Amino acid sequence: MTIASILGAIVIGAIVGAVGRLLLPGRQPIGWILTVVVGIVAALIGTALAQVLGVATTNGIDWIELVMQFALAAVGVGLVAGLKRSRV
Repeated sequence: MTIASILGAIVIGAIVGAVGRLLLPGRQPIGWILTVVVGIVAALIGTALAQVLGVATTNGIDWIELVMQFALAAVGVGLVAGLKRSRV
């Protein structure tokens, strides 16, 4: 892994996490760093899932892969927010 790929994963994770967070109604009691971490994990899982399903090898923008990543980020942010609420 290069520095560029790590920075790319952080940027993509931040975008995926932020969009996933915006898809959820209400306010989530998690910070931006945790949102980025959830976004990175969702992006990685979404990419792996798209590759298994064979939709990651399309020409141009992989819309199906992006939708999977955003959906997984929304689920992840919701789960983390729910766990954080239950501890408070």
